[in-house]
Amino acid sequence: MSKAEYLISCLLAERGDLGRIEIPESEAERFRLYRSLVNIRPAVKAEEAYLQAEDEYLTELTKSKGITDIAELAPAEEGIYLWKGDITTLRCGAIVNAANSGMTGCWQPCHSCIDNCIHTFAGVRLRYRCGQIMEQQGHEEPTGRAKLTPAYDLPCEYVIHTVGPIVQGRLTDRHCRLLESSYRSCLDLAVQNNVQSIAFCCISTGVFGFPQDKAAEIAVRTVREFRKNSDIKVIFNVFKEDDHEYYKKLLGRD
Repeated sequence: MSKAEYLISCLLAERGDLGRIEIPESEAERFRLYRSLVNIRPAVKAEEAYLQAEDEYLTELTKSKGITDIAELAPAEEGIYLWKGDITTLRCGAIVNAANSGMTGCWQPCHSCIDNCIHTFAGVRLRYRCGQIMEQQGHEEPTGRAKLTPAYDLPCEYVIHTVGPIVQGRLTDRHCRLLESSYRSCLDLAVQNNVQSIAFCCISTGVFGFPQDKAAEIAVRTVREFRKNSDIKVIFNVFKEDDHEYYKKLLGRD
């Protein structure tokens, strides 16, 4: 039995509401089923045997995609980097997750959002840890704040989760202040935990609707201001070509 088959069997055995599901023959389809089951799995503790198998499976998957170390990157300006790629393959101090206010990941099977990707490749312990944090907190995460967790099966050390503002209609000053707060909260949390480097995704610019060009301006300005009193290294991670162009125009320019 392959690791994927074992993990799927364990995940199916936990549930009694999914009916009979056949495990696919192809590895790609097995991963898709595994990911779907992980995405809908409650924030509960998993058995140690499952976790050991998941660690091995996800570590192999990430290695096969190719890991990029911050040491391999050239700075766009002092202490600030621009990198286009899959944030789940980045080895650095912390990566930032654009979370929702529930803070336990995306529950839509195989959704393409960064929240789903990070939780998928970190493994089920990430949702469990986030669930513990939220249970202790007793309320949804406010916009503009941040929480730090281990990264588990990701190549980075930590994940910093922040809820960015949702823009519906006209962009307001409040939206801009909240986005700046998300960046500052992540940076403050990183420094408080002696994190030497942090990779930011494009917070709030996906389904949350924040205009990409304005978000990039806020991100770069906030990071530059913060680094006046800190030597933390910052990576702006982009996935889309238009975001890459926005950041290229901003970086290296005073």
